[in-house]
Amino acid sequence: MSSTAQAAQAFRLTAATGLHRGDRAYQQDQVEVITHARAKGCALAIVADGMGGKSGGRKAADQVLLTGRQVFERYSPQQDDASELLHQLVMEAHLMIKLTAITAEEEPHSTVAAFLVNPDLEAWVVHAGDSRVYHFRGPELLRRTSDHSFVQRLVDEGKLTEEAANTHPQSNLLTGCLGTQTDPPVTLWNIDRLAFGDTLLACSDGLWHYFTAKEMGAIVHALPPREAGEMLISKARQRARGGGDNLSVALLRVDPLK
Repeated sequence: MSSTAQAAQAFRLTAATGLHRGDRAYQQDQVEVITHARAKGCALAIVADGMGGKSGGRKAADQVLLTGRQVFERYSPQQDDASELLHQLVMEAHLMIKLTAITAEEEPHSTVAAFLVNPDLEAWVVHAGDSRVYHFRGPELLRRTSDHSFVQRLVDEGKLTEEAANTHPQSNLLTGCLGTQTDPPVTLWNIDRLAFGDTLLACSDGLWHYFTAKEMGAIVHALPPREAGEMLISKARQRARGGGDNLSVALLRVDPLK
């Protein structure tokens, strides 16, 4: 898709998604990049990592994507607040997952990692749980989301290094996600304007677990989004050595329109 930012050079948004079941019996991750039907250069990317039995987790992740499509369909970039849309996405999906839990055998939960890019290249990011969003400029990491997890809390408190957190026995213990009794954390951040060569990447822990930010940055900088996604999934699968979780990734890159 392409668009022209006001009083700026025309740009192109290139997006791709990747999904793999890993070595699990069921696929509970879901991922999608949605382009706006009425506004060129506007897109929403969502990654949801479902939890809760063979069907519960998938239903929860499906609900996150369904809610995302619904709120994005109503969104007008010229009039509406992007941060409010992402807040709404998290809270509405959370409520719907809780409602489905009433009739479900298992208790369904889901993470969410999402980013919204407006036609003026302003972007907003939201997440809950341990699915992440990374913002790269070329190969350099500018920022990433901070997991709502037990081990991230230990890292923040200086009790654990990032490297040790990856292999900690309680690395999958979340302190916040969608579908729980308590409301999920809604952590938002804003990017004033994406630059040419910037990449936004959202992924589940089944992917990021196997990479440093430096490795990720090198791959997304060297390859177009589709090939970068394929390489990230391929490398994660090799490194998992038969013990890999579901994995999902959404990438979006900004380039000048030539």
